[in-house]
Order: sequence, then C-alpha cells, then structure tokens
Amino acid sequence: MVAFKPNCTVLSMIQPPPLPGSYRHTDQTIDEIVYYSLKETVMVQENGFDGIIIQNMNDMPVKQHAEPEAIAYMTRIAYEIRKEFPNLTMGILMNWDGVAGLSVADAVGADFVRVEHLFTGANVTSAGILEAQCVDIASLRKRIRTKVPVFADVYEVHGVPLGRKPIENAAWEAVHEAFADGLFIAGNSPAESIEMIEKVRTKLPDTPIFLGGGATGDNIYELLKYYDGVSVATWVKKGDMKNPIDSERARIFMEEANKAKEIRKNKQ
Repeated sequence: MVAFKPNCTVLSMIQPPPLPGSYRHTDQTIDEIVYYSLKETVMVQENGFDGIIIQNMNDMPVKQHAEPEAIAYMTRIAYEIRKEFPNLTMGILMNWDGVAGLSVADAVGADFVRVEHLFTGANVTSAGILEAQCVDIASLRKRIRTKVPVFADVYEVHGVPLGRKPIENAAWEAVHEAFADGLFIAGNSPAESIEMIEKVRTKLPDTPIFLGGGATGDNIYELLKYYDGVSVATWVKKGDMKNPIDSERARIFMEEANKAKEIRKNKQ
C-alpha cells in the first residue's frame, strides 16, 4: 500500500442509515443499507469528489467501544463500496472506536482510518467521558502489521477536552507521542479553523492535516489555502447529517473546491 498523503483532497462523508442493533434502526436490512450507501457513493463520484469517509454516524448514541454487529456491518458496507469504486480514496470512521475502525480499514484495504473521540487525552461528550485509545491502537498496529495510516481528530468541536492544552501542543503530542500519521482539525468558525491550523503549523509544518468540519460552499475555497484536504458532511446534507447528500449542494461545493485545487496546482 502506498502511504496516503492528501493534497487538496476533498472527501464526502458517507453515513449509512442506522445499522441493525443500533437505537434508531427499524427494519432496513443490511442489503438495503448497502444499496443506499452505494447510491450515495455514485453521486459523490459523479460530482468529482476525490473520495469518501464511511461513518456509522446514524448509530448514535454510542459509547466508546463499538458493538460486534456494528463492526461486521461496517466491514460489509466498506467492502462493497471498495469493490465497486476501487479508485476512490476511502477512510473509515467508527463511532467512537478507533480500534474497531482500524480493524475495518485493514480488512477492506481502506486508505486510512479516522479516529474521532478520541485518540489522545480525555473528552466529555453526550455519551460521557471518552478516553484516549492511542495505546490500544498502537498495540493493534503492531499485532496485525497494518500499514493503514491513522488520522486523528484533535479537539473535535462536539466534545469538551479535560485539561485542555494549546492546540499546537495537543497536535504535536498526537503525532510525536501517539504516532498519528495525520490530523483532522476544525474550529467553531472559519476564522477559528484558520487560527488553529496556523498555530499547529508552527510545530508540525509537514504533517498532513484535514479540515474536519465547518466547510461550506461559501468558505471552502478560502479554507483549502490552509488545509491539505477536507471532509464535508453537514453542509452537503442541508444542515442535518441524518439527511441524504444533496446533489446540487455537492456540485456547488466541488465547484469551489476545484478553484482551490487549481490554485495549488499552479503553485507546485
């Protein structure tokens, strides 16, 4: 596997309907959920996205350790998408279990795993206090000899960090003490997202960093001047991650992102 390195890379979140066993699941079969996920991926590809991150976002509420059935269903969905779209970049995000996410990513040959809530430190969320999984993830990487890169969120906006440190120090720890290969960072506004990455770049000038949230069709052109890539969900789903991806918003988002890609291409 060639190490994944984003370069103005634009990813759409693929968030399947609630999986069997989760609180909001009703009667959809896994075959129907796979079909839904494949249809969304077709639309994402047709709009020119570079890839996707598959996340079981609609399984909320969840604790830190994923249920076995969720791991199995996410593996099935990711495998089917990988088979149909081998050229799309693929990341895996299991709510909120990075060990499970890395296992799924390795099984399906994904390009990276995203660890959100929580790689380092401790964080108060709606599910309680979540604690760092970097030790368990490092152990798994060693055991199975996986080459799947680990991209970690630092201070994701929906949690409250305990013992918060300056963002540049927290990011440095994630890379140099916990061995993340790349990061996801986002603030509560575009201005805060820019301020955060400028601070992080003082300590990590070469680490790949995605914008982890807050991107819209109005701000993505500006934000991609600072970040190596972006993952988008809420805006292309009309403000609610439970909605399907809106094709018109996806088109608008990629039009603006492509302007930023062109600028970066001309600088290289």
